[in-house]
Formats: sequence, structure tokens, C-alpha cells
Amino acid sequence: MALHSVSIALTGSGGAGAMTAGQILLDAASKAGFYGLMTRSMGPQIRGGEAAALLRISTEPVTSLDDHYDILVAFDWGNINRFSAELPLSAQSLIIADPEQGDVPEAIGVYGARIAELPMKTIAATIPGGRINMVGVGAAAALIGLPLEAVLGVLTAQLGRKGEEVLAAATAGLKAGAEAAAELPEVAKLPAHKHDGAARWNISGNEAAGLGALKGGIKFVAAYPITPGTEVLEYLAPNLPKVGGVLVQAEDELASINMVIGGSFAGLPSLTATSGPGLALMTESIGLAVASETPLVVVDVMRGGPSTGIPTKSEQSDLNIAVYGLHGDAPHLVVAPNSIADCQFATQWAVYLAESLQTPAIVLSDQAMGQARCVIPKPEDSGFVAKRLVAEDSAESYKRYALTNSGVSPMAVPGTPGCMYVADGLEHNERGTPSSQASDHQSQLDKRARKLDNFDYGAHWADVEGEGEIAVLTWGSGTGPAQEAIQRAKAKGIKAKLISVRLIAPAQPAKMAEALKGVKKLLVVEQSHSQQFHKFLRGHYDLPAQVSVLSRPGPLPIRPAQIETILASWN
Repeated sequence: MALHSVSIALTGSGGAGAMTAGQILLDAASKAGFYGLMTRSMGPQIRGGEAAALLRISTEPVTSLDDHYDILVAFDWGNINRFSAELPLSAQSLIIADPEQGDVPEAIGVYGARIAELPMKTIAATIPGGRINMVGVGAAAALIGLPLEAVLGVLTAQLGRKGEEVLAAATAGLKAGAEAAAELPEVAKLPAHKHDGAARWNISGNEAAGLGALKGGIKFVAAYPITPGTEVLEYLAPNLPKVGGVLVQAEDELASINMVIGGSFAGLPSLTATSGPGLALMTESIGLAVASETPLVVVDVMRGGPSTGIPTKSEQSDLNIAVYGLHGDAPHLVVAPNSIADCQFATQWAVYLAESLQTPAIVLSDQAMGQARCVIPKPEDSGFVAKRLVAEDSAESYKRYALTNSGVSPMAVPGTPGCMYVADGLEHNERGTPSSQASDHQSQLDKRARKLDNFDYGAHWADVEGEGEIAVLTWGSGTGPAQEAIQRAKAKGIKAKLISVRLIAPAQPAKMAEALKGVKKLLVVEQSHSQQFHKFLRGHYDLPAQVSVLSRPGPLPIRPAQIETILASWN
């Protein structure tokens, strides 16, 4: 089935109900058998500020926003100038605005979109307890052809427990908005569509990461809340006890990473979740975990930086610190999910790798995936479950850091008879005794590098699809728009290959060489100001002679048309 989608932006000041309206539309789309994606744009203010729910509803799974929005429903124009660049429209787009809220701001009017007035405030005032956002939801649903019964079903499920009056007011507002939409200009509609009966998941990237942690075998979590990674913890807090695990809210990021090291040292697969500023604080302790070969997982949901940066906006600018930010030669794992659904697999795989290789694993998600919601097909279980090589009772002298061929040596749980050892940040010999001898330093450095370099990561190191002399090389949330751009280019007779790297570190030069075989023109796509990914690739891989880079910082997402234009120019 060909991809057919409709994109909607719902905007308003904080508290206007834009997010609630967007969630209702996404849930209704799922109920009606469609797929969808909802991202959000919010200011960093504690209260108020700007807010926008950005949706794409489709007949097929989607992992990227489209190039522009077909409909913009403005509940009010408060603070719209702060994020107008994130709301691209076209001449065919329709702006639905309440005349009581004033004229369309110049920042939105520059697109030349059609404008339709809908007195949402007046309509809502005629309904006891009426809300403007429910009127807007009804109008948007009617315009795009989303079945009203699906929306009503979602309202009943979500608001029924709040009482009959609340549900009645929301229902009346929805129906009034749908009725008023009959007088509005036509816009792109969803096709008539039947639910295929297949299971749908409505999940965020942060929830998926939390689920992946549970499936991977995590039993202990310690963390300090931070935007945009907090929802990972909010998911794990009630669900971790169901599998016999424990979550502790620490007093700060320094405490949380050290608690995680302690939990892992005691024998429990352990994890923390944070964002860039928290990761910066954790780096010394992550280095301790490398030196002591203590497995752990850090989920970093990236945001704009440096320092506090833009807490509510997405960026891929933690790559350098994740790969290179530890003191000394400190080989560790860096894994990056490439979609909301992949947040589950990537986190689960990271737990498995960390435990198997007895080293820290950093999972680099970002706000664009972590706080977005997506309707996806039910994922298959990967089967990756944490399995640590554990020391048994030892009558002989136990060597915690024995120089094995694989580089992995048995790790004793505290209290195991005959297996006492020292685990700290000092360099050591095979038994763990601190040592400053050159031979011990060399052999332990070789050991820690060998276990990562010699491990077989299989095909999961990257997603490689397509063929041709042109390739798009990307990672993380750059994958969705790249996939769609390549599909569009293929429809126009342009062949291109996609390489989305999931295993950032350690680098996989042999596998990358195979993926790039026959490629003459390469486009690197990333969301960072200094082209961190491109420079990382240059440092670790042999790239084709002709390489172009599409990079920019957040908060503006990279859209499919930008990639498609470059591919078309190369044909």
C-alpha cells in the first residue's frame, strides 16, 4: 500500500490543551487502524510558554515528520514567534484560527497558507464546561476524515473516569467542532481505511527504552530526573518492581551513577537514565566502571547544548562526549536507536552487550525520539537477555582480571567463597592488586580493548538497506527522514542505499567497508552544529572520495525533502 499521510500542528500557550488534543487525535487514529507519529515542541518554562503538538497520521508506519503541515489549528497565538520556524506550511496548507485571538502573526503568514476563521472560543462558551481544544479536535478530525466514532471512543476512555459532566462537555465540543468544519475549506484527507486487525502499540521512545531495559534484564535503577529523559524513569518506577527490580531516585547524577556501579558490583544488571548535562557529570564514574570492568547502562536522551542548552529541544550533540569523554584509554560501548520502536531493541541489546562484555554501555537517544509518541506494529522480541560470566567458588587464587583470550574474565558476586578482590579505579594486575608497572598497564589495556574489538556484534551494528552508487549514512533520529527521502527518490528512478549506524563504538571498519562497497557518492546526515558524526566517521572509517554533509543543530528537525533534493541533484 502506498504511503498516504496527513500532518497536523496544534498550537497554543501552555495550558491551552494542545498536547491533550494531539494525544486524542493520535489515539483515535490508532483506534481507527491508522499509524501515526506525534512530536512536541515546548518552551523550557516551568509554566506557560509555547506548546505545539505535531502529528502525522498515515496508512503505513511513519518514523519522520513530513516536509510541511496540511493543517495548523491555533487555539491562540501566544508565544507563536518562539517556534514558528518549526511549523513549516505550504500554499495548500490551511490555518484554522479563532478571530477573537487576533490576526495571523507575520511569522506564520509568510508561508502564504490559506486562512479559515473558526470561533472556537465562542463555540466553547455555548457549552457548559466547554473547552476550546475539544472544538479544535472535532474540526481537525472532520477535515481529515478521521472517523468521529473513533475520537468519541478515545474521549470516553480517557475522560469517563472524570465524571459525566466532563465527558459530556468534551463530547459536545467535539461534535460542535466537527459540525463547524463543514463550512471550512477542504484539505488533504485520509483515505477510507479498515483496521487490519494487527496489534498496534502506542508508545514513546522513552517508554520503549524502559521496556527494553526490562526485557534485557535490568534489576536495579538509580537516577535523578532531567528533561527529556525523565519519562524513562517514570516508566520504570511502577514496572521494575513487577520483575523483582528496584528503582531509587538519587539526590543528583553523581550519586545515581555511583549507586548503579554499586548495584552492578553486587551482581544486578543496573541502569541509569539522564541527558547531556547529567552525562557530563557521570563521566569520571563511568571511567571507574571501565577500569573495574563493572557493567552498566546509561541512557542519554540528548537535548540541545552546551551546558543547560535548550532542555526541551532535540539535538545529536552528545556524540563526542559519549565516545571520547572518558579519561585515558577507556573502551566502552555506545549504542544509538534509530527510531522510536528501536529504542526498545537498542536498549535491550545494550544491556546484553554491557553484561556480556563487562563494560559500560551508553545509549544515545534524543528528545525527538524520547518524548515523541508513535503508533507502531507490535515489535518482535529480540531474545537478548543479560548474561554475565560469573565466578564460582574458587579454591585456587582468584584472578578477577585474568588475561583471557576473549578479554572477558569471570566476575565474582561479593561473598563468593575464595573470590575476594579489589575493584577500584587504580590500574591493577590480574588479581586486582593496584599496580603501576608498565607490563600490567599494557596487558590490562589490551584486555579491555580486546573484549570489545573481538566480539561478534552481528548484523545489528547498523541497518543497511537499498542499493546503488549513492548512499545516505546517518544515525539516530536522522534515520526516519533519510528512509523516506530514499523511498521518494526510488519512485523517481534514483537508487540510493541507507546505512544507519546503531553501534557507534566500538567502530566496525570491516562491516562499514562492506556496506560502502560500490558507493561513489555519500551523504552524511546529522543534527549537530560541528558535524560531530561526520568527523567521527572520518576518524574511524574509509569513506568514498565524494562526501557531502547535511548537518545543523536543533531545534529544527531535518526533513525528507532536504535529503531528497540532494539525492536528486546527484542523479
